[in-house]
Amino acid sequence: MNVDFSLDTKGMKCPMPILKAKMALKDMITGQILFVEATDASSVADFDAFCKTTGNELISSDTAGEIYTYTIRKK
Repeated sequence: MNVDFSLDTKGMKCPMPILKAKMALKDMITGQILFVEATDASSVADFDAFCKTTGNELISSDTAGEIYTYTIRKK
C-alpha cells in the first residue's frame, strides 16, 4: 500500500497524536493514506473513535513493542 503522508507522534501524549493527525488529514484529498506512529497506549482507542467520528477509514491499527501504528484513508 502506498502511503501519501507519514506522521511521527512518538513521545506525544493524548490528545496531541489525534490533533496532529486531524491537521494532516485536513490538507489531504479524499482517498489519500496517512500513516501515523505513536507511543501513547491510549492512542489505540483514540484513533478508533476519531475515525468513527470523522468518517475516515482506519485501515489498520498495529502494535510493535511500544510503537503503535495507524493507517488511515481520508474520506
